[in-house]
Amino acid sequence: MDNRQPQDRSAGETPLIWLIIGDKLGDNAQVLRIAESLGLPYEIKRLRPLPAYEIGKPRFRATLEHLDPARSDLLAAPWPDLMITVGRRHSMAALWIKQQSPTTRLVLIGRPRRWLERFDLVVTLPQYSLPEMPNVQRLSLPLMRADKQAVAAAADNWRARLQSLPGPLIVVLIGGPTRPFVFDTDTVEALLHCCRTLQARLGGTLYFSTSRRTPSVVVETLRRRLPAGASLYRWQPDAAENPYQAFLQLADYFVVTGDSVSMMLEVADCGKPLAIFPLPSPWHSRLWGAITRRLHAPAHSPPGNRLYGFLGRLLYRSGIVGFSRDLGRIHESLIAGGYAVRCGETFNAPPAQGLADELIRARDRILALLPARADRAP
Repeated sequence: MDNRQPQDRSAGETPLIWLIIGDKLGDNAQVLRIAESLGLPYEIKRLRPLPAYEIGKPRFRATLEHLDPARSDLLAAPWPDLMITVGRRHSMAALWIKQQSPTTRLVLIGRPRRWLERFDLVVTLPQYSLPEMPNVQRLSLPLMRADKQAVAAAADNWRARLQSLPGPLIVVLIGGPTRPFVFDTDTVEALLHCCRTLQARLGGTLYFSTSRRTPSVVVETLRRRLPAGASLYRWQPDAAENPYQAFLQLADYFVVTGDSVSMMLEVADCGKPLAIFPLPSPWHSRLWGAITRRLHAPAHSPPGNRLYGFLGRLLYRSGIVGFSRDLGRIHESLIAGGYAVRCGETFNAPPAQGLADELIRARDRILALLPARADRAP
């Protein structure tokens, strides 16, 4: 059965834009921020995977078979002129839509698992190793930024409670394991040691805050081993209140586990002193990461690296090896820019100019994919 249907909107009509997103807040924030910058209306298509694929990864192909239709928004004609998406599961659905509507423009934030050439634009981030191609736009940092209005509102709500604590307020934001990092009880002990040392130097109050990805064993270990006088906020999906955004205005110092790009960037964006606590990874993951980085060596590399690059392209086309990810590059970029230090080092004052923002660059590339309109907002 051929599901393809022609677009019936006339030239010059406002384009139909879909945002294909899920439940990862950091990913969604980037897509929504780009969409808002376009100055055009859009529809949100929120997708949920089947239970088997909430953690497990489906084989990458253009399909909807990995989605839970009862919990996902309907994907049906009329098909959009433009889709913006992020992540493996959502890009699979977006590729399926593009099969139904070949004229639909597809923008991916991050990296594709396969078929880089099928995306009209890939806005890639520094942690990903992608080849130089006309449809690839590189940014120096991800596009997450703090919602300053929401931060101010949350600060008003939490001010009395947080300012009653002995200062300075040292907030420890905790993420969770993500490949190749591990977050176990030994990691918790190392984090607690770092925080106790920091408190001994600065005084004040330690306030630990978990997140959606924090494993229950980590939460329980924190609860049992919490330093004297410290507070712990345990994230709950339906909690009436969450102090996270209030922290961004009211806390004096931050320690953030290095797995959470969104929390690191939002702290830096608010001009707060930041220490990054990197999560450990097993030796075999470090070795594999070193190999895959060489597999995606740029064309101007030395001959030996170019050979690795040729092998990487073959493995990538076969679907055996995807483009590598190295969150350490985000750490290095923030540290080099003066926005962060490594946990255990002396905090520095973040630069007054704030984080560089390349939103306009990404917006302009996306708008160029759409038919020209005389009345489009700049």
